[in-house]
Amino acid sequence: MQDVKKQERVHDMLLGPLERPALKWLAEHTPQSFTPDTMTIIGIIGTILIFIGYLLSNYNPGYLWLASFGFVVNWYGDSLDGTLARHRKIERPKFGFFLDHTVDAFSQILMFLGMGFSPYVRLDVACLALVGYMSMTILAYINTIVTGKFQISYAKIGPTEMRVIAILINVSLFFFGNPLINLLGFEISVFDTVVAVMAIVLLSAFAITSLSFTRALRFIDQEEE
Repeated sequence: MQDVKKQERVHDMLLGPLERPALKWLAEHTPQSFTPDTMTIIGIIGTILIFIGYLLSNYNPGYLWLASFGFVVNWYGDSLDGTLARHRKIERPKFGFFLDHTVDAFSQILMFLGMGFSPYVRLDVACLALVGYMSMTILAYINTIVTGKFQISYAKIGPTEMRVIAILINVSLFFFGNPLINLLGFEISVFDTVVAVMAIVLLSAFAITSLSFTRALRFIDQEEE
């Protein structure tokens, strides 16, 4: 098993070339009174805004903009807490890893539940997508423990890209609504379909990646015998 201090972060994300310089600049210009823990709290506030925005969209679709703003706030806090710690050389590897990913789990649950409590996506469909997302998250943690590589993106899609997709969905919902389509004799909304497809993709990626990792690790163990 790998020491948490020796983890290698693997984040080959689509938006990485834009995000990494932006986070570096933000870390350099963040006031000293803002600590990594402050950023974690800001990330949680963003999550709560997302949940409230989706919940209130039952009364007015304009609250989708609040949910979208919440995704930006969540990105700012969640992405910058570790970056700020590394920039100031005040990392707390074990505490930071535990706190960051415990908060991430809470955030993911609240985000998908908020989506399911909105009038746009059925709760069971949102929960299925949550299962898919959490499965990939758990896979990343297991891979970190076994190999020491913390891979936070797959097929160039990571948490930042998922936030952008969610914001684009919110914008589409606000301007175009959520029309029903006939799918194999069943009426289902467009965004139920989108989220269901997302869930299937995540669960399929989990199965395929798990099998690939299992096969690779089996050969590594055989070579070390």
